[in-house]
Amino acid sequence: MKILVTGRGGREHALITALSESPGSHELFAYPGSDAIASLAKRVDAPSLPALIEWMKTEGIDLCVAGEEALLVKDDGLANLCEQAGIPCWGPRKEAAQMEASKAFAKAFLKRHGIPTADYTVCTTAAEALAALSSFPIVLKFDGLAAGKGVAVCATREEAETFIREVLEQRIFGPGNLVVETCLTGPELSVFASICDNKYHILMPARDYKRIHDRDEGPNTGGMGAVASREIVTAELLAQIETEIIAPTVQGLLKDGLRYRGFLYFGLMLTPDGPKVIEYNCRFGDPEAEAVMPLLRGDFAGYVAAAATGKLETNLIHFAQGWSICVISASAGYPASSRSGDLIHGLELVDGVRVYHCGTRQNSTGKFETNGGRVLAVVATGASRAEARDKAYAESAKISFEGLQRRSDIGRMHFE
Repeated sequence: MKILVTGRGGREHALITALSESPGSHELFAYPGSDAIASLAKRVDAPSLPALIEWMKTEGIDLCVAGEEALLVKDDGLANLCEQAGIPCWGPRKEAAQMEASKAFAKAFLKRHGIPTADYTVCTTAAEALAALSSFPIVLKFDGLAAGKGVAVCATREEAETFIREVLEQRIFGPGNLVVETCLTGPELSVFASICDNKYHILMPARDYKRIHDRDEGPNTGGMGAVASREIVTAELLAQIETEIIAPTVQGLLKDGLRYRGFLYFGLMLTPDGPKVIEYNCRFGDPEAEAVMPLLRGDFAGYVAAAATGKLETNLIHFAQGWSICVISASAGYPASSRSGDLIHGLELVDGVRVYHCGTRQNSTGKFETNGGRVLAVVATGASRAEARDKAYAESAKISFEGLQRRSDIGRMHFE
């Protein structure tokens, strides 16, 4: 098969690696890809989404896999345009992708279908948002795509007022409303499922670490690490999540006439009152994909290709036992900003783990340097959480660059 994956980060590097290791002979392409991804997939240069669709038609692409979310809602939507061109796409249509693109859309969907979530108010002005501040901590969510940075958990009124001004007056994320939510408490859990029309397949659960500093301190990021294992959640709790959240979500999509084919991320809070939905993402999580993919076994390419055409063949893949731990190395200034051009040292010393490139580029001498906020993901697997964690940190320690930021408690916090 000829397979194109959209995106350029660590998630896409992990997905393309899994596709490259699938049985059979597949020709892989990436749009736009990265210098690191180019070792596995040919990079595609297209000036626009319609131009990319034309290129896929000319090249005879057999399958498009949506890695990142932006193209799903850009123009007429990646999946919509692929369908018009007769190209199977593993990613939802634009209408269904509003589940991620609009927090207000997702909250209304959850309420309409009786799926447990936090109470909320949608605000269009700063005055409305300020009036909605009732108790603290409180959660504020920009109603749009913001690369994982549009959510603030505010402990004080001052923090909330600052974020409200940034979003609704300074418009740092562009036009859009603000969702004000009651703050849920408890451990977080990420559950991924493949959704194929009226069918679903629950994949490996994971837990990510969104704050920049140890002990979950500092501002939110796109994710500073992740842990994946079947042992994160009990079979009883996963069955409850399936009954109360996953199955009703799939039925809700059908009732609303939203055909969905693709990965769906359920960001959950395990509250004292039971699991509740924090958010939906209409693709695989990042950095959770980097933690999950090394545990995947079987024919991933065949699985995705079949599902994109309406056949969910769950027997084609399975997940290994044990643990996988992903440790992110981020650039100086992240998440408020990111510095590029710092030379990365030690990559050639790393052994026995996966290294996915989240934000790197090659300089004129062929050396990798920083080119984004999150730079590298080092992922180790092991029979125990301690084994995977020790290995991930031992190999991460071999990598350095100026201004490097790395949490020291991935795989330990929330478990001990």
